[in-house]
Order: sequence, then structure tokens, then C-alpha cells
Amino acid sequence: MSSGIGRRRQAARSGGRDSYQERRRKLIDAAAKVFQEKGYGAASFGDVANELGSDRASLYYYVSSKEELFHAVVFHAAEENVRLAEEIRDSDAPTAVKLERLITALMLSYEKHYPYLFVYVQEKMSLFGPEEDSSIWASDMWDLNRRYEDVVVGVVEEGMKEGVIKSLGRPRVVAYGIIGMVAWTHRWFRPEGPSTGEEISRAFAEMVMRGVLADKS
Repeated sequence: MSSGIGRRRQAARSGGRDSYQERRRKLIDAAAKVFQEKGYGAASFGDVANELGSDRASLYYYVSSKEELFHAVVFHAAEENVRLAEEIRDSDAPTAVKLERLITALMLSYEKHYPYLFVYVQEKMSLFGPEEDSSIWASDMWDLNRRYEDVVVGVVEEGMKEGVIKSLGRPRVVAYGIIGMVAWTHRWFRPEGPSTGEEISRAFAEMVMRGVLADKS
């Protein structure tokens, strides 16, 4: 696309018009659905335009490429995960319940946002870090990842201080083990498979809780 449309796109974003932001939000929602149905690799701008009920050329007023659209979709999902995790952490629920809810919420999110969150975990996440990618999106995603990890670490640490969670190691090590267990489902989980996200989340939560909760008997 020409630099002219790029300048118009930048001006529209900077202007903060509600109509522009609402239309861009609808575009991101349409792209999320297409990525979910076809996968990122097979999806095209034309597919997204059809889902939106628009033409392909008009999409460039809102995003510059399919990759940017994918970035927007993933960021929205990751931001939603962090917001929910922080709500769980800040709730009045017992620490053990918080940990169980975090496990469940993450697995259900992977199912809800399948497959594009898995694409991020499998293909993009390993590339991230302030040194490897200086883009604003990568920096923002790095911050979201850190915020999410800090929530899980904080809940584990809180549980250890209370004596509810065994001192199996440093809180961050335990937290990374829990997050990694759920994230590893990108290798085998499929929505059409024999187990739903809810079933998997219940099994994982049970496994973790049996393993980390202190024996109060």
C-alpha cells in the first residue's frame, strides 16, 4: 500500500475517533474468527474482509498487513488473560482457590482463542525479549507476559507464606512449571479432539493441587 494510506491510517489512529476505533475493533474480531477457523497461515486479508462484509483494500485503512492484524488479535487475547488473572489474584478467594482458577482460566483461554494464542506460544514467544525485537508490539507483549507471570508467582508465594502450598522450590520455579504445563498443550490440544478445554483444565488443576497443596491432616 502507498505511504499515503499509511499516513491516513496513522492520522486516524492518532485522532482517536470513536467510529474509527469501533470499526477497527470489529475488524480485529473478524480476524480472530478467521484465524480460529482457518489458522494464521491459511487465512488471507480477503477472508477477513469477507467476514467483515467489506473489501480487501479498505482494511489497509486500519492495519498495514496480516501480521499487524495477527498482532492486534493476540494482544487483545493476552490483555484479557492478564486482566482476568489480576482479578483472580485481587479477589477475596482463598489462595488455593485462586491458583485453581488461574489454571482453569488459562486453559479455557487457549481453547477460546484457538489457534492463534498457540501460534504465538509456539512461533513468536521464543523470539521475544527487549534485545531481540524492539517493536512496540513486542515490548507491550513482553510486559503483558511479565504481568501474567508475576500474578502466578505472587499467588504461589502467598500460598507458601500461608503454609497452604508446599515449599517445593522458589515460587517462580513452581509458577513457571504450572504455566508451562498448560502452555505445552499447544503440542496436542485440538478443540475437535476427545477432551474439551474444561475437561483438561479440571484434570490439570487436580494434578497441580494434589502436588503443591500442603498436607493439613
